[in-house]
Amino acid sequence: MLEQWRTIADLDAAQQRFEAAIPGWQPPAAFGVARLVSGRPVFARVAVGDGFLPAVVLASICGHTRGSASYSLTPAQLDRVIALLTPAVACTELPHPNLHAWRGLRQQLSLGEHALAAFAGDLSTPSDDPHVSAMLEQAALTR
Repeated sequence: MLEQWRTIADLDAAQQRFEAAIPGWQPPAAFGVARLVSGRPVFARVAVGDGFLPAVVLASICGHTRGSASYSLTPAQLDRVIALLTPAVACTELPHPNLHAWRGLRQQLSLGEHALAAFAGDLSTPSDDPHVSAMLEQAALTR
């Protein structure tokens, strides 16, 4: 039987387990997964101030702990993130927009194409990472 997180309490418990497995973990102010189109990241969804379970699951695969950074994600790594989050769909009390967006992005990846994960530690601090900056620009356009 596959694990299922049926309640918000189950989601919170899963989040706490993932957080405990990352020493020094600090939730990001924003995060997202993108596909590079003509060298520029196009984010499937940018989460700002929410989605902390998807953020920590994504971080666990990327090796992210805190602050602002971006990471290349192989299709296999994105598949792993999606698989680790899939038990959350059993909780129908909440939507799962990150998981749905990431599944859609995964289907768009061409053979040999990688995705990109980005995390912003602070919305008010500019980032030297151009992918983080692009994510924050996209987030500002959608707010």
